[in-house]
Amino acid sequence: MSKRDYYEILGVSKDASASEIKKAYRKAAVKHHPDKNPDDPSAEERFKEAGEAYEVLSDDQKRSTYDRYGHSAFANQGGGGGGRGVDPFDVFKEVFGGGGGGGGGGIFEELFGGTGRRKRKTNNRGSDLRYDLEITLEEAASGTIKELEIAKPVKCQECNGSGSTRGTGTSSCSTCDGHGQVISSRGFFQVQQTCPDCDGTGEMIKDPCATCRGDGRAEELTRIKLKVPSGISHGSRIRSSGNGEAGLRGGTPGDLYVVIHIAKHEIFEREDNDLYCEIPIPFSTAALGGELEVPTLEGKASIKIPPGTQSSTVFRLRDRGVQFLNSNERGDLHVQLQVEVPIKLNKEQKEVINQFSKSIGKKNSPIRESFFEKAKRFFN
Repeated sequence: MSKRDYYEILGVSKDASASEIKKAYRKAAVKHHPDKNPDDPSAEERFKEAGEAYEVLSDDQKRSTYDRYGHSAFANQGGGGGGRGVDPFDVFKEVFGGGGGGGGGGIFEELFGGTGRRKRKTNNRGSDLRYDLEITLEEAASGTIKELEIAKPVKCQECNGSGSTRGTGTSSCSTCDGHGQVISSRGFFQVQQTCPDCDGTGEMIKDPCATCRGDGRAEELTRIKLKVPSGISHGSRIRSSGNGEAGLRGGTPGDLYVVIHIAKHEIFEREDNDLYCEIPIPFSTAALGGELEVPTLEGKASIKIPPGTQSSTVFRLRDRGVQFLNSNERGDLHVQLQVEVPIKLNKEQKEVINQFSKSIGKKNSPIRESFFEKAKRFFN
């Protein structure tokens, strides 16, 4: 099923301001919150949709990318949208500044007219990880597959991630009564906090596994294959779904976010999807014209140099730049020529050049002639 447009989900226009987007999200989140719609199974899906839309549109960089490429901008980030890796209840909590996932008091009580307390394990999900990956310009242009080695918590094989030695399972935490959160009063305010005894899981292990000590996870060196799409830019982030830390006691694993760094190239400089380079040419080629071989990311190309070509002249080779992300279109290659002046001339060569200089006259030096015409008033 095709994904709905994020602006449509929040009911705002594409030129909506940040405050309008936030206001629209608050309205949608309260309307579709599962605790407010216990008899409507579709409410939670709409609540998640609103959270995903807000997570993208509230971030200027993600919003700009989405406006340009739509949902396909995040197609290589684990198969989901830009906000799929974020718990919608955490988004709710961040926006409203209270206990959005159920736990009472504060803004949640104000919105729903009660504590809204629900048994929901919020801390079982594994943490997201960041990995900085350096690739070459050639790899960024054509795409590549990289194998990453990451030391991270994975599911404990001894207890199969349960945290229990003999599969005795868990019992409800007596401190938080299985809710994973406790509420304490501070003057006129009620503060919701993660339960210190069960770390927010709402459960206690009866017979902890000796290998993982009841955590359900063990540290291990993991190899992960990552597909880097062609046309990716420096600083881009790729989400590898489920390749973060393993969840606590069988919980959902986090995601791996790989930040791309493109190494400096010895010949080319990249600006968006165009490439730029400077190439020296002999004075004789610039004066008489000829063919010049130039490098590209795919090999050699040839350009025709007209007679009398001046230094700093730029030639553009269409479609020889970097491919656009999620597109077959490509940028251009811009080649700037630098006329090379010979050095360490012998006596005979100097005499030849002097004779040549006297023979060409002013008409053959249009740039110099034009400059001195403009500069006359400074010499008088």
